[in-house]
This record gives sequence, structure tokens and C-alpha cells, in this order.
Amino acid sequence: MNVDLFDFELPGERIALRPASPRDSARLLVLDGAETRDATVRDLPSFLRRGDLLVFNDTRVIPAQLEGLRGEARIGATLHKREGPRRWRAFVRNARRLREGDSVDFGQGVTARASDRAEDGSLALDFAGDEPVELLLARCGRMPLPPYIASKRPTDARDADDYQTMFASEPGAVAAPTAALHFTPALLAALDAAGIGHATLTLHVGAGTFLPVKAEDTAAHRMHAEWGRIDAATADRLNAVRAAGGRVIAVGTTSLRLIESAADPDGVIRPFEGDTAIFITPGYRFKGIDGLVTNFHLPRSTLFMLVSALMGLERMQAAYAHAIDKQYRFYSYGDASLLLP
Repeated sequence: MNVDLFDFELPGERIALRPASPRDSARLLVLDGAETRDATVRDLPSFLRRGDLLVFNDTRVIPAQLEGLRGEARIGATLHKREGPRRWRAFVRNARRLREGDSVDFGQGVTARASDRAEDGSLALDFAGDEPVELLLARCGRMPLPPYIASKRPTDARDADDYQTMFASEPGAVAAPTAALHFTPALLAALDAAGIGHATLTLHVGAGTFLPVKAEDTAAHRMHAEWGRIDAATADRLNAVRAAGGRVIAVGTTSLRLIESAADPDGVIRPFEGDTAIFITPGYRFKGIDGLVTNFHLPRSTLFMLVSALMGLERMQAAYAHAIDKQYRFYSYGDASLLLP
């Protein structure tokens, strides 16, 4: 499909620079079949059914943005995907000043050697020393806010909490699964009381999630791989919910993409551990999920393509026009939508 079909005009003031406070006070646009309703995230239990199951991503964002020097040249690195105990693949700013084999000093006693330049321009960084890389990043890294926020204000101490979900327990993401940012213990208790369960899986979101689609046709776009895991107990639980007539509702496109990667053609969700580069566009047949809670996405992005595959392109174009007109807040720190096809 032509990528231009997924374009829309978004006023700059609709981009949220801070999350709603409290988190579950964010607005919620509900698309239930042909019906459209304006609500808040706190109202979510009233739009779901007893026996439904929400699936959250328990990945934890690491301080994955680094600033360093190679000689006198300033080098910026955004870690993307772990490739080994001490190796991360990274997108590098000022990469033309960095040759394979060069060492970058990120300060605080943290250095890494660059190698293995890939077709997408990324480099492998091998961190020196014996300390766990997590400790090194805690010393020299900072929270990797999305570029559409970072370009408007600096990262600060609030982001260390604001950009983590209440489920964050498995370190490895360089971007938050932002739909889950809206959830609070109080909302989870209300969902439990309504007979709506929850489960977790792990998908370590990579920096590739922010890369623009440069191809003119979706068939020419190449997704970056991300590592995920659904254990056997979780897969069994998701299958049992659907067998009993309940719905599996993914919270976030990351949860949805991993479930769909693990589902077989008959809709049975299998245990999964490994990389996924699934790219969902209109025409895709969903096998493992029955609905989605998600934020509002960028024009021409793979995520807007995904929600258009779920609900229909015209439906989502109209919904986003409604959201812009009603002054919903967009992107990572913005408001949410509940999509029930």
C-alpha cells in the first residue's frame, strides 16, 4: 500500500510533553465496532466484559542514550538491541566520525568499541570491563525520551518515573510500552473487581520504533527485530480465556505484535522466545488478539498502519480527525484509545 494513505495533519500543540496526572485521568477514545465514545482511562472497566484479559508488556526502559567522545569528536548513541552480554547494537549520531574499531569514551569510566556497521547504519558497541553493562548505563546513560519530546524539552528527573510503567520489571527496552503508562494500582483493582484479569509478557522495545517509514510502499519497508518472550503458562492462560468466551485485549502495540508472532494460523498462542520483526498492515488477519488499548500514533508510522489494519483505514482516519478536533493529546505521553473491532 502507498504510505501516503497513512498520512494526516497533526497540530504541534497536540503532542503531549508530560503525562496526565494521575495517570488514569488521561482521556480514552473508545471505538467499539461502529460506535465512538469519549471517556477517560478510569472508565475502562465499563467498556470491557467479565472474563476479558488485558495483556501488558513488563519490559523496563534502561538509560539507553549515551554521549561520548572519540578523540575530539562528539558521539551520541542510542542503544537499540542487545546482541550479547556486553554488546549492544546502537544508532549513532555523528557516525561518520566513527570508524570500526574506534573506542568511544562515554565518561564515568565507561568505554565501548565500535564494530560491525549494518546496512541500516547502526553499529555494534562492545562495552569494556567486567562490570555488568546495566551498572555502566546507570552511571553514564540517560532516559531515552522519544525524539518528538526530546526535541522540545530536555530529559529531567521526572522522566525516570514517568517513562516507566507499573509493570516494568525486565530491563532491556529503549522505549516504553506507553499504553501501559496509563495504568495505576487503583485502576487495576477496579478491573479485578469487574472480573477482568491481566497477564504479562516481555518485548524489549527497540529504538527502531521511532524510525520513519522512508519507503513509498509498505511492501518495501523493513522492520527492525525486537526480542520477546511468552512463557508456556501465559500462553495457556491466553488460550483458556478465549476458549471460555473471553477476549484477549493487548495493552500496547508491543504486546499485540508479540502475541500475533506467537499465534498459529488457527489462533492458538504458542510459547515464544526470540526475535520478531512482524509488520502489520491492512489486509492482515489477526489471530491472537480481540482488541487493543493504545496511544495515538505518528502519521505515516508503522503503528498507525497497525491500528488501521485492526479497525480499517477509513475508520482510523475519522477517529484521529475526531481526536484532533476534541483536543486529545498525542504520542507517548498522550491520551489512549480502546479499539474493539
